[in-house]
Amino acid sequence: MKITEVKVILTCPGRNYVLVKVMTDQPGLYGVGEGTINGSESIVAETLRHMSHLLIGRDPQRIEDTWQLLYRQGYWRGGPIFMTAIAAIDMALWDIKGKQAGLPVYQLLGGKAREGVLVYRHAFGRDFLECEDHVRHWLEQDYKVVRVQVGPYGGVGMIGEHPPLSPGTPPTGIYEATPYLLNVPKMFAHLRDKIGMEVELLHDVHEQLHPIEAARLAKELEPYRLFFLEDPLMPEHRESWPMLRGASTTPLAIGEIFSSRWDCLPLFMNKWIDFIRICPLHIGGITEARKILTMAEPFNVRSAFHGAADMGPIAQSASVSVQSVIPNFGVQEWTSYTEATHEVLPGACKVENGYALPNEVPGLGIDINEDAAAKYAYQRNFMPLVRRADGSMHVY
Repeated sequence: MKITEVKVILTCPGRNYVLVKVMTDQPGLYGVGEGTINGSESIVAETLRHMSHLLIGRDPQRIEDTWQLLYRQGYWRGGPIFMTAIAAIDMALWDIKGKQAGLPVYQLLGGKAREGVLVYRHAFGRDFLECEDHVRHWLEQDYKVVRVQVGPYGGVGMIGEHPPLSPGTPPTGIYEATPYLLNVPKMFAHLRDKIGMEVELLHDVHEQLHPIEAARLAKELEPYRLFFLEDPLMPEHRESWPMLRGASTTPLAIGEIFSSRWDCLPLFMNKWIDFIRICPLHIGGITEARKILTMAEPFNVRSAFHGAADMGPIAQSASVSVQSVIPNFGVQEWTSYTEATHEVLPGACKVENGYALPNEVPGLGIDINEDAAAKYAYQRNFMPLVRRADGSMHVY
């Protein structure tokens, strides 16, 4: 069996997705993958087109060898663009192998370690009461874990906004840490008072704080029993993790923008985190995600795969496949999709009683409707821009 073509598809059924179809010389046998990276979709698409020339004529069954080829062939290894492109090909090859075997991908990875994958949803509001109502909304739909924040993304630290400088570019948010640091503990005090201590709640800092500010926040949130505090530091602040870890017993999570096992390993070995937030989409695919979680297991680090709306149903299915089989599972971030997305990418995983279920059909269980994808043209997109009140740039 040989690879005959790698189709790269950019589509925007509500938001941009980078999709691939790896075609083979076996009639009707192909695999689907995803290489979406928020704000850089066209760059990944071009990387995939470049890589595809190395794949024509190769045996798609040689997944590990193909992964090593794509990782090592360029000499300048890694980085989010390359690793996301590799992930798209890797998912497609696992999809082919599952279809060839007549088994869902999770069966090829060893079979279920659990009946369903616990997921969490996002709750937000303009004030504590609206946030509380949104938490209750998800609880009434049988979700067991909820991420919470008050205000826009970034919370009440986002104190203003400047309009876009030119058409097609985003506005610039204005962020200050003090209102954020004062508000978040009050939000959790309100929620615990009204909803109780048993409900699993978590919060995303989104790397907005300096290390000493993050340590203070983790300490002040300790009485409210968070499921975890996400991204309290930027990955670049690795040397500050011991200070943060020593500040409280609030569980810590990071990894959403990691693109390498080498980003993860020091955090595992030093026991600085409790949950790793990678996902197959941005870390090199199913092959690499499984290896990283194997490395995490002896250090008692659990998975909490990224799963926001910046990834589509193919990447979501890959995440559920991996998290269905690993022993050190924690939770899966979850999103729902528009009708247009389901039209382009039929077969998304289902959720029952707060647990995602892996697809039971051969492969990843998702297809790409190319005619539907062609109806939704790619829309140039950028990540949000954020500055401090004094005008200096700030991380989003």
